[in-house]
Amino acid sequence: MDAWAHSNVPELETFFTPWHAVFYSGFAATGAWILWVVWRNVQQGRRGLAAVPEGYGPAVFALPVFALSGLGDYLWHTFLGIEQGVEILFSPTHLGLIASMILILTTPLRTAWADRDLVAPSLGRFVPAALSLAFTAALVLLFASYADATIYGPQGIVRAFSFDKAEGGGPGTGRLAASIMVTNLILVTPLLLAARRFRVPVGTATILQVVVMLLSTAVANYENLSTAAAFVLSGVVIDVLLWKLRPSEERIREYRIFGFAAPFVTWAFFFASAGIAAGRLPTVTEMWTGAPIVAGLHGLLLAVVLVPVRR
Repeated sequence: MDAWAHSNVPELETFFTPWHAVFYSGFAATGAWILWVVWRNVQQGRRGLAAVPEGYGPAVFALPVFALSGLGDYLWHTFLGIEQGVEILFSPTHLGLIASMILILTTPLRTAWADRDLVAPSLGRFVPAALSLAFTAALVLLFASYADATIYGPQGIVRAFSFDKAEGGGPGTGRLAASIMVTNLILVTPLLLAARRFRVPVGTATILQVVVMLLSTAVANYENLSTAAAFVLSGVVIDVLLWKLRPSEERIREYRIFGFAAPFVTWAFFFASAGIAAGRLPTVTEMWTGAPIVAGLHGLLLAVVLVPVRR
């Protein structure tokens, strides 16, 4: 909600808004839950770090960081004004907020990662970790929204990749190309990371894409619905790839195939959706046919870096 407000309510002139109220009350509820879990362990006789559940340590550390960043954000807005543009994403207090939020959001993932008996979880058992990955990816993409391809509508996609070849590109060509590559890495990294540790259950990719698109459509004021639909559908296909390939450190060939195929599918759907919704494809064929291949190669390279040799 706060992201939507910053993107679509330019007349904001105060720290005290309904969206900030929801944002900070949500943090208060989350912080209270974490502290209650720790206190419950203290009541059971655990002391010091032993009272902090497995995976919760960074989240406990993040609570005061978030609180101090929130106070700093209030002072920043009071004395320096309200951010309205890309400076929102570079504000030191906002960066403190996002860093602490990521530490909190990844708690379910760390808890699952530490459970050595959790190797091939069912989707129901893995949902907390899947949501952890999804919300973290959405938050990272939000703070990289100057290079976020998910917020493009179909006409913007077609227009950016339609230009006179003699000119070497149009006004938005480079920005969309760069946005595709940045967005691609943010979306594929969580899946490749999870596949190193777990037999990732079918449904995880769809959860990831749905959560990311919920935030993306809000930021774009719901003008990118066809693009969002393409990402969600690609998530379903990627889940089929997870089911068929079963990528893991032990199955390194399948892991690398998945690293290429998941991005390729994502961006093939991206351009197909734009073409259908706009009624035409970009005029420069090399751009819309080559971009999914480049994205796939980036995914493959990342897979090689994450798992260089068979375990």
